[in-house]
Amino acid sequence: MKAEYKAAAKINLMLDILRTLDNGYHSLFMVMQSVGLYDTVSVETTDDKKITITCSEAALPCDKSNIAYKAAQAFFDYTKIKNTGIKIHIEKNIPFAAGMAGGSADGAAVIAALNDIFSAGLTLKELCAIGVKVGADVPFCLTGGTCVAQNIGEILSPLPDLTDCRIVLAKPERGVSTKEAYSAFDTAQNIRHLDTCGMLYAASQGDLYEMCRRCKNIFEQLIEVPERVPIKSVLNRYGALAACMSGSGPTVYGIFDDESKAECAAESLKSIVKQVYVTKPVKSGLEKIL
Repeated sequence: MKAEYKAAAKINLMLDILRTLDNGYHSLFMVMQSVGLYDTVSVETTDDKKITITCSEAALPCDKSNIAYKAAQAFFDYTKIKNTGIKIHIEKNIPFAAGMAGGSADGAAVIAALNDIFSAGLTLKELCAIGVKVGADVPFCLTGGTCVAQNIGEILSPLPDLTDCRIVLAKPERGVSTKEAYSAFDTAQNIRHLDTCGMLYAASQGDLYEMCRRCKNIFEQLIEVPERVPIKSVLNRYGALAACMSGSGPTVYGIFDDESKAECAAESLKSIVKQVYVTKPVKSGLEKIL
């Protein structure tokens, strides 16, 4: 049997760290948005009693460290279903180590696909319970759309769909260590927290312009991405409603209410970074193909 899903990337319309928890994790307030940039993940049964992964991106590990492998193992552990063998293939389009949850999206697709293949009948809540064991962004990737994410990211509250717009994504070459980014928060002084209440109200009203006024990411106070300033300068020059970093970086996005301006900004950005995409908000994290 085989199942196949398109798995959407995400951006953070807002990301604030409220405090460090006793267990070392961090309490977050995030407004998250699925965008129409997809990996394609296929899962099929075999008879070798193994979890095998192949990927179109040679730089990604295909061993037990891959989040897709961890997701499959977590599914079998949770359901107590015997693994008679599965093969996972990932067609990678979402840049990795980019702050766009590409790995988490793949993990979410694997969990959903296995639920289909083995007719496990798990609810979305149960799928998310499996997902959070693998990664904090996996529950959102299973859910998708526009959501507030709290605690470590697994507590999700749906928001009205984002108004139709265009989103330009620019991913610098240099990656950012998520662990180092959070460590920087732990030692930082004079952190300026974000207008979470204002963002939540604007999002609840579906007010794109007021939301864009509040699009901010606390990590921009903590880590330096050399290309961030010129990328944001180009986005703003072409009329972006917001220009902000996603996740712990390094991807920077711009939100536009005019498609032609978005396309012009993207073309200009290609002189700064190689990986540039024009996309739009989507209403779900996963799209079933097969």
